[in-house]
Amino acid sequence: MDSNTAQVMVVTPHPDDAEFGVAGTVARWTSNGREVVYVVCTNGNKGTNDVTIKPEKLSEIRQEEQRAAAKLLGVKEVIFLNHPDQGLEDTPEFRKEIVRLIRIYRPETVVTADPYRRYVWHRDHRITGQVTLDAVFPFARDHFSYPELIQEGIMPHKVKEMLFWAAEDVNYRSDITKTFDIKLAALRCHKSQVGEIPPGELEERLKERARMLAEGEDFQLAEGFHRAEVWQ
Repeated sequence: MDSNTAQVMVVTPHPDDAEFGVAGTVARWTSNGREVVYVVCTNGNKGTNDVTIKPEKLSEIRQEEQRAAAKLLGVKEVIFLNHPDQGLEDTPEFRKEIVRLIRIYRPETVVTADPYRRYVWHRDHRITGQVTLDAVFPFARDHFSYPELIQEGIMPHKVKEMLFWAAEDVNYRSDITKTFDIKLAALRCHKSQVGEIPPGELEERLKERARMLAEGEDFQLAEGFHRAEVWQ
């Protein structure tokens, strides 16, 4: 495989979201030789209840936490777009950033937050999911979308499938029975976000959710997604 490509791209709103949503599956993929790249859309500079910390410092902390988690999971590369936390908008410029990366890394699978979850759902998650979905289809695929990228030698690319975490209509369950522990360890790297949760409580919360998602399957623990094949 080309050193500038990856089979899987995970587009996550904030540092730590991917660990909640897809880390067990990422660990399974990387252990099987699939290369995974993370794209982190915001700097996470508002994700705290600590009024004494400066947003700039929080952003630095959260980037380091994300790098540590990604390293533990075997992720090939982490790309930070550094948009302000709670500041994402569905714009041609943001979509172009994602299109550029899809065309450069040429993934088979793109994973992101479900944009269609109802009711209480972080706006950054909805925007990330929608922009990534649109970037995959049709913008990354179509020759005349963002023609300036072609002028830079960044050619169109067709993604094969998308997985959306936190979906209400789960139709694909990924076996994380053997990788649950590394998912938990990766999530614990995000001390600024989960450090105040007692370790046993965090583990039980995650395990309860994973058991529920695995109901009816021939494995014990799962992550659940809405999976969509991309119309070519």
